[in-house]
Amino acid sequence: MEQSSSFFEDIPDDHTSGYVAIVGKPNVGKSTLMNALLGEKLSIVTRKPQTTRHRVIGIHSGPEHQAIFLDTPGIIEPRYELHEAMMGQVQGAIRDADLLLFLHEAPQEHPDTQSLDQIGETPAFLILTKMDLIPQDEVLPLVESYTDLRAFDEVVPTSAHEGRNLQTLLNLVLDTLPQGPPFYPKEMISEHPERFFVAEIIREKVYQYYHQEIPYSVQVNIVTYEERSGDEKDYVDAEIIVMEESHKGILIGEGGKALKKVGMTARKDIEAFVDRPVYLNLHVKVQENWRDRERLLRSYGYRS
Repeated sequence: MEQSSSFFEDIPDDHTSGYVAIVGKPNVGKSTLMNALLGEKLSIVTRKPQTTRHRVIGIHSGPEHQAIFLDTPGIIEPRYELHEAMMGQVQGAIRDADLLLFLHEAPQEHPDTQSLDQIGETPAFLILTKMDLIPQDEVLPLVESYTDLRAFDEVVPTSAHEGRNLQTLLNLVLDTLPQGPPFYPKEMISEHPERFFVAEIIREKVYQYYHQEIPYSVQVNIVTYEERSGDEKDYVDAEIIVMEESHKGILIGEGGKALKKVGMTARKDIEAFVDRPVYLNLHVKVQENWRDRERLLRSYGYRS
């Protein structure tokens, strides 16, 4: 990425910057928390576990700081090559991080030792999520269990739903960042291209509208993304990859109705994200057992 000659101008000597990895098991609220801290929806969010597959970067900048948040896949025991690649992204985020936000759902009474074993000695905050579902005094035994297992620099009870302690958490993060210049131009909110977020929006709709194995067998690739001038709509051609012909039939639905519903709702969200009208063309393709095929995982961006 080229940087303009003015990129580092007017940066105060005490400027801080660093990487903050958000980690924990599936469905503890990692993506929801990052979106709330940034005030932007960058990571897709669904009720289903393992929605996040990539390390999603969100950048929070101010005159004297830059915090680069890394939303990560939920920590699991891998069952196929896609899972292995996802856990590789988690480990990469942990290695890169100056600070970890280790998330645990407040209503869950027992420490997540599987995830705790993965994070090493990197400085970390213990973040209790979904505090709107439980009285605060009921989490004290959980906090004590965690602090018996590992030292945490801070313990922060939060509720993204209510906005509870989010500004407090952000202030603590910014106070912890090491001194240094920004890594990115201050106007950037992510380093991912628009086509990455467009694919994620489409995949989010598949997670929302389909059940059982279908969402976990799906990969979305942007084949064409054309920004058009004037009053013309941008053109997006996307392929939805599934593993079986039967999955293809379910995804398309009778008379194409199911796929049309995905396309209609995805297009609205894409237009809101890019702030332009969009023509979205979706088609479904079968790639048998793609989750265990190294070549396909590389071409889909899961492995470098």
